Amino acid sequence: MENKGVFWLVGLASVIVIVAGLKAAEAITIPIMLALFIAIISTPFLRMMTTRGVPSYLAVVIVLFVLIVFGGLLAMVVSHSIDSFISQMPHYQMRLQIMLNSLLPLFETLNLPVTREMLMEHVNPSNVMGTIGRALSAVGSVLTNVFLVVFIVIFILMEEATFPRKIRAAMPDAQFTLDTTSGFMARVNKYLLIKTIISFVTGALVTTWLYFMGVDFPILWGLVAMLMNFIPNVGSLIAALPAVLLAMVQLGFGDAALVALGYLAINVVMGNLLEPKFMGKGLGLSPLVVFLSLLVWGWLFGPVGMFLSIPLTMIVKIALEQYETTRWIAIMLSNDAPEPKPSEIETAAQQKSH
Repeated sequence: MENKGVFWLVGLASVIVIVAGLKAAEAITIPIMLALFIAIISTPFLRMMTTRGVPSYLAVVIVLFVLIVFGGLLAMVVSHSIDSFISQMPHYQMRLQIMLNSLLPLFETLNLPVTREMLMEHVNPSNVMGTIGRALSAVGSVLTNVFLVVFIVIFILMEEATFPRKIRAAMPDAQFTLDTTSGFMARVNKYLLIKTIISFVTGALVTTWLYFMGVDFPILWGLVAMLMNFIPNVGSLIAALPAVLLAMVQLGFGDAALVALGYLAINVVMGNLLEPKFMGKGLGLSPLVVFLSLLVWGWLFGPVGMFLSIPLTMIVKIALEQYETTRWIAIMLSNDAPEPKPSEIETAAQQKSH
């Protein structure tokens, strides 16, 4: 019992040391994590080209060319949109203040004890718009590291081609290690690829809807919707709030309600109908785990940590499922409890009878 207690204490201390190290190395860790995320998504396309006879170096060049062009264009468009939004914030603040003041007669009609001072104190337009501006500035600061991330991706993809040969040369039981790694990477690739495609389509639909409604900066809000789609449950709400608020300030309450309905319809179709169909069972997380992941990874790495919180936690869950000794932890992290196997039911019944 004493040895078991020491084991758990040493394990907890090790986790604390690792977390503190990751927090201290935030400037290095964030680009590496983003690069790993992009490399894992790019790996299926890389393998698809190599299996069709394309040389590995040429396949890497093609994938990187697409990433650089797409990432560069996205960074330019989003940075321009963020700068334009921040420059127009005083105008939006003034419009929001006028709209809040127009609500005072309604409060008086309903006999609600709400004064202008109370309204400005609790719903301060400068604080509301300032919060949105700071969040967008954080997104822009992430995009400034795009070239560093691309360089890390280059070396990861180049290493991927020789990794199996290195494993066979370095480990005595190489085939078992390769099979375990291949199974793990296949599930991670499936999850991240499907989630990325669903998130991209969600962002495209949001952009189209906001452009149709006439809301300013539709591409920016589409990108926010795409990123927040990686966060289940609360991500769609976080993505919708700034766009709906801007629609209310810019277009009025009626059009803001239509914008909110568009967000709701898109997220119901993409998140509740299409995503479960393609993901299948076993790739969900408990809502409590989702919330704690947001807190922990967000505290560690800020907005990037919140964006990567669910993919990182899912990777940990998939890794835990690879081994019998840690599978129980993966089950505790999941959203649905799997049905017990017939052999397990028979064993439990026999133990109960004895």
